[in-house]
Amino acid sequence: MIDVHDYHQRSKHGLDRYAAGPGYLDWSSQPDPFRRFAGCAITALPFAADGLETAYAALFRPGAVPAAPLDLAGVGALLELSFGLSAWKQAGGERWALRCNPSSGNLHPTECYVVVAGVAALPDGVHHYVSHDHALEQRCCAALPFQGLLLGLSSVHWREAWKYGERAYRYCQHDAGHALAALRYAAGALGWRVRLLDGWGDADIAALLGLDRPEDFAGAENEHADLLCAVETGSAMAGAFRAEDAEAILDAVRNASWQGKANRLSAVHGHDWPVIDEVAHAAVKPRTVPTASVLPDLPSLLPTPCDDAAADLIHRRRSAQGFDGVTAITAKAFFRILDATLPRGDVLPFDAWVWPPRVHLAIFVHRVVGLAAGLYFLARSSDGESLGRQAFRSEFDWQTVDGAPAHMRLYRLLGADCRRAARSLSCHQDIASDGAFSLGMLAEFDAALEEGPWVYRRLFWESGMIGQALYLEAEASGARGTGIGCFFDDAVHEVLGVSGSALQSIYHFTVGAPLVDQRLQTLPPYGHLHRKGDAE
Repeated sequence: MIDVHDYHQRSKHGLDRYAAGPGYLDWSSQPDPFRRFAGCAITALPFAADGLETAYAALFRPGAVPAAPLDLAGVGALLELSFGLSAWKQAGGERWALRCNPSSGNLHPTECYVVVAGVAALPDGVHHYVSHDHALEQRCCAALPFQGLLLGLSSVHWREAWKYGERAYRYCQHDAGHALAALRYAAGALGWRVRLLDGWGDADIAALLGLDRPEDFAGAENEHADLLCAVETGSAMAGAFRAEDAEAILDAVRNASWQGKANRLSAVHGHDWPVIDEVAHAAVKPRTVPTASVLPDLPSLLPTPCDDAAADLIHRRRSAQGFDGVTAITAKAFFRILDATLPRGDVLPFDAWVWPPRVHLAIFVHRVVGLAAGLYFLARSSDGESLGRQAFRSEFDWQTVDGAPAHMRLYRLLGADCRRAARSLSCHQDIASDGAFSLGMLAEFDAALEEGPWVYRRLFWESGMIGQALYLEAEASGARGTGIGCFFDDAVHEVLGVSGSALQSIYHFTVGAPLVDQRLQTLPPYGHLHRKGDAE
């Protein structure tokens, strides 16, 4: 059995080799993108997101959005804006769905469950969300010892492994972070908050969501518990949802009646990549003492130029497939985008995050008006700055950046045209050099894992949350972003001068002016359900 350190090293891409993968895509075994449980009672959710008037800018002003009622419409809007479909794309005879939460390769390994009590027209118990139908499947009916809403996430590792092989476990964790941030933005549009219940262990979450019921997954791909959140709606909630309260909630679902059998996603599996199961076992989180949030109090977020409704912006978020290689963004827009990635204890999405920031940004600036092209570094904490100064090349300049906010630890390390380097480091992909800027996310690897091997997953969650902030901020600035999971890990470290594993590159991202493929037709997200108001 391997540990997380072994897995991380083994799953790196190098200039001379890629991490073990299928080598080709067996389209006959492509996983079904929608998990369903046959034999469940179904609750169709209303499409309420379009009726929300919350401005995107209001999401970042604490207290600016009054809390919506906790009712079926509110639950529907929350799920539509976080895990629902945003569009269908069609080319020739091929058709595929896009969703509001980003996903590596649009494969969507993340599944969403709702545990609810006291919501009119929604039976108390555990429900699975089916994004294709915008509906909840009732997995169990239970008398729960609280009033309110819990939301749990799990991963189907096979969905990513089908395409990406051994590196897929990383991408599943990215996507859990994307999903957590997507949930937080959606809750913000309703005036609700999200609190991560970090004390719960994986076994607790699996039992709550019914993931530990082998008879319900017989012949189907398993799901692995990721995280559990309390959605705070402003209404009274009897349950504190502390880890020590878990047993009362778990007893309620253990003694409940469960229904539903999971569908098999692929008829055959060419290769199941057992190392993924091994690292998943090595990274299992036990029940722990909840963490008291220690996020810093920073000055107010720089203003956004976007006056769109939050729901509209969330619905139109896309992953760019290419950039024009010409268009620049302003320094003002650049600073706002970066500022939105900094953790603030009272501003979303990181007010849902309870741990110290461990991920920092090495940025390749290509086309930002008013900034010299070159390599920059954004430390998202003072510890990150200290670690960077110790780990990076001694010849770097560490120049402060004119016009950057005083609270932003942004430094120019090297003035140079870095387009070729950015492209080479991101597996020779043009998207890393053709945008306004690209970046690599560097995690405090050794320091984080001193807490326990399960923190390995948390580093990727944090990077995924940063990624979702970048996605939405790029859209708000009139640009577009895309995550990059393929990069040459140790080559990134070599460019920066990093040795050892104190800092590790775990996710890349790029922002620019997108090229739009006119051959693709865009269809409404729920036209297949004959949604009122959608074109036929």
